[in-house]
Amino acid sequence: QVQLVESGGGLVQAGGSLRLSCAASGGTLTGYAVGWFRQAPGKEPEFVAAIAASGGSTIYADSVKGRFSISRDNAKNMVFLQMDSLKSEDTDVYSCARDIVPFRLGSTRESAYGYWGQGTQVTVSS
Repeated sequence: QVQLVESGGGLVQAGGSLRLSCAASGGTLTGYAVGWFRQAPGKEPEFVAAIAASGGSTIYADSVKGRFSISRDNAKNMVFLQMDSLKSEDTDVYSCARDIVPFRLGSTRESAYGYWGQGTQVTVSS
């Protein structure tokens, strides 16, 4: 069973940066698209970014475009989310998710992903 673990969250001032990491155990991220979603209490998960299985294409939510960057290191079996110019409205729990089907481009839809991490808290103070 694939398990995903996020790390790198924390408290940062507005305008600062954080780098989130997503690692897999019991399976691999290599060959699968990976997405990042964020969720506030009582709200539906919001798509943030996704990267294709090949790493050759990425998708971003309009709200983070130009500030966040998703990347992957297949040798390390990890995916990263670099978050710059953070705003208070970026405060949320961030989770990574792995695609169900291999070799795809990534999706903004939750239903495309079959494995999810528990999430890491990101808090941006203004």
